[in-house]
Amino acid sequence: MNKKPPPATSPNPSPLTRLVHAGKQPAYAGGRPVNPPVVRASTVLFDSTAHQHEMRVRRGEERLFTYGARGNPTNYALEDLVSELEGAYRTRLFPTGLAAIAMTLLSYLKPGDHILMSDSVYEPARKLVDSFLTPYNIRCTFFAADGSGVEEKIETGTRMIYAECPGSLVYEMCDLPRLAAIAHAKGLLLVADNTWGSGCQYRPLALGADVSVMAATKYLSGHSDVMMGTVATTQAAWQALNERSDAFGMTVSPDDAYLVLRGARSMAARLALHESHALKVAAWLQTRSEVATVFCPALPGDPGHALWQRDCTGTNGLLSFELQGSFDQAGAERLIDGLRLFGLGASWGGYESLVTLANMRNARSVADWSGRGQVIRLHIGLEDPADLLGDLQQGFAALRA
Repeated sequence: MNKKPPPATSPNPSPLTRLVHAGKQPAYAGGRPVNPPVVRASTVLFDSTAHQHEMRVRRGEERLFTYGARGNPTNYALEDLVSELEGAYRTRLFPTGLAAIAMTLLSYLKPGDHILMSDSVYEPARKLVDSFLTPYNIRCTFFAADGSGVEEKIETGTRMIYAECPGSLVYEMCDLPRLAAIAHAKGLLLVADNTWGSGCQYRPLALGADVSVMAATKYLSGHSDVMMGTVATTQAAWQALNERSDAFGMTVSPDDAYLVLRGARSMAARLALHESHALKVAAWLQTRSEVATVFCPALPGDPGHALWQRDCTGTNGLLSFELQGSFDQAGAERLIDGLRLFGLGASWGGYESLVTLANMRNARSVADWSGRGQVIRLHIGLEDPADLLGDLQQGFAALRA
């Protein structure tokens, strides 16, 4: 197809006209950049009315650059990277991880449906049950984090099993291939939150899931400076997500997509350090008399260790620990406030170490945490582990003060 010629102008156009039309497509000779360029665009121009019509007809089934709300070449490059990581047919990008979860629920569920949700899901996902699902007559039943008893909870109207593995805060493992077999035998969709696994260490689609959701805010970005969510699907599950996302105008900034692309290039190297440092901290915590339990599926004593060995290729910087029952919330807060290298923050996945107090009584409804000790979550960053252990030593001293 011939390209549309540049707009006709007078032999000597005014500076105003030159400002509007000059420099739109600079020509240069040479090679190409290593990284995809940042393409900022709302309006997309076409060569002719026939070209515009053809693109609009095809864009429902194909990924085409037709309007900024439907994505752009920078976004597409990140989608392709995530699809490669996840082993997916296609991927969509969303402004936050929570937006990715919400759009997944919105794409596959309708009023009157029933969903089974793991007790271990990200707490804001639990809140979506009250704020979104229930008002729209979509019923939800929570099942045990390890997947036990899920078959007995399936109803006539059940449409989806939604799991997070390893679970949020204390990293329970479930047998995802078993959940997939149960779901598919009943014609249900299996959705997995894969933020912990980040596509490098855990691949739900390869284990039988239909949809994998990630907060790219975390390890894919790796630098605590951008928010994003991704949803990757099998071919069979793709079109419902794609159509609903287009209907709601869901996309992300090309600048944010570029930041995540840049961060993802070093993710494997960063994760190796996160894992090495976290295991050293976990081993040290297991020696502390103040600690009742260290939660990390990579530890041999963890209840999910065998599943972790089977299904995962590593761990990351996340671990949590439960204080002995003699220490109350005030004591846990003294420990946290006694730390200097650990930042007090709710996110994780960046290069820095973080700490936060986990309220397990709010985060679980099937498992009973009423008699358990205070739980503190750590994200172990890229600092020298010896320095982090020294900082934790100060925190424990404050706990006992």
